[in-house]
Amino acid sequence: MNFQRGRGREEPEINLVPMIDVLLVIIIFLMLTTTYSKFSGLEINLPTADSSKQAEQPNEVDVAVTSNGQILINKSPLAASNVAAIADGLKRAAGGRADPVIVINADAKATHQSVVDVMQAAQTAGYPHISFATQAPR
Repeated sequence: MNFQRGRGREEPEINLVPMIDVLLVIIIFLMLTTTYSKFSGLEINLPTADSSKQAEQPNEVDVAVTSNGQILINKSPLAASNVAAIADGLKRAAGGRADPVIVINADAKATHQSVVDVMQAAQTAGYPHISFATQAPR
């Protein structure tokens, strides 16, 4: 007994509206949570040199700071290690040279304060050009 003889059979249908709604919500969520960062960089072409040995500059004053805080200017030790004494030693070592470069050779175990004292003494003496010497790892 088929009581539904007059009714036609309906084709099953997939409703896509809820799926589209969910996808739109996911896209909106991703757009709001994505961070857009602008990466800026400075492109620099560094000069190259073919010389194997770096030429020594005659306008350099070498300052060595040992691990115990002793300061040597051009390999001669200073009696005191305060800023005024270091500044006087730098002026004597520079002599009449105009605007010398102060090269600080600090021991790896030297205190930070002693290196800062040398930098402050160079500023007090009127020598703004300071460089730090390093050595390549072995």
